[in-house]
Amino acid sequence: MKKEFAINGMSCKHCVARVEETVNGLAGVDKIKVNLKKAAGTVKFDETQIDPQAIAAAITEAGYPAEVK
Repeated sequence: MKKEFAINGMSCKHCVARVEETVNGLAGVDKIKVNLKKAAGTVKFDETQIDPQAIAAAITEAGYPAEVK
């Protein structure tokens, strides 16, 4: 499954890397692509292992408020 997330608070490539590291560390996530200019990310994941709200919560915990689009 693929979902888009609105990700707030990112201002540089370091922020993007932090979000990517956080999400890639979650069980069930295949990959994430973050767009700094759009303040968004697309995550491909296995919905039997993790749900979109858990991904958004992990991004928010890393310091970047996120929600499923």
